[in-house]
Amino acid sequence: MAGRLTPETGIWRIRDGDPIVAGAIGSYRSRMTTSSPDVRLGKDQYVLLTTFRGDGSPVATPVWAAGDRGALVVWTPTASWKVKRIRNNPDVTVASCTARGRALGLAVAGRAEILDAEGTAAVRRLIMRKYWFAGRLMVPMSRWFKGADATIGIRIDLGAGKTA
Repeated sequence: MAGRLTPETGIWRIRDGDPIVAGAIGSYRSRMTTSSPDVRLGKDQYVLLTTFRGDGSPVATPVWAAGDRGALVVWTPTASWKVKRIRNNPDVTVASCTARGRALGLAVAGRAEILDAEGTAAVRRLIMRKYWFAGRLMVPMSRWFKGADATIGIRIDLGAGKTA
């Protein structure tokens, strides 16, 4: 395939102005209108969030995510292991993926931040807006059955972590 991979964005450039995400070539979602990783990942249905254990081994999990002012936000259970790993090591990587966690693109390094109650409420609103029916069903059900503190928002600033 003729083209070049730009290391900053992980995007194949076939000709000027025609970016294609590496790893997703040939899929119906492969043509992108922008090369900004936060915009691209914020629009994907699932994002592969990779956190790191204390010994440095990676643990990848597919999650729902939405874009928020140049960052990526994730909604997840408070007691999940990924939250515990982020508290110990905020360096993460994110990549576009399928619902089962098969990566569709290159990973982008970032730095995660656990949000407070106000930030988590904003993440819930963004998830409900993005995932429309499923989001408007799952987010309120989670609050009704498990309580408001059962889930937490995570903000990921892309490009702020270590190099992937």
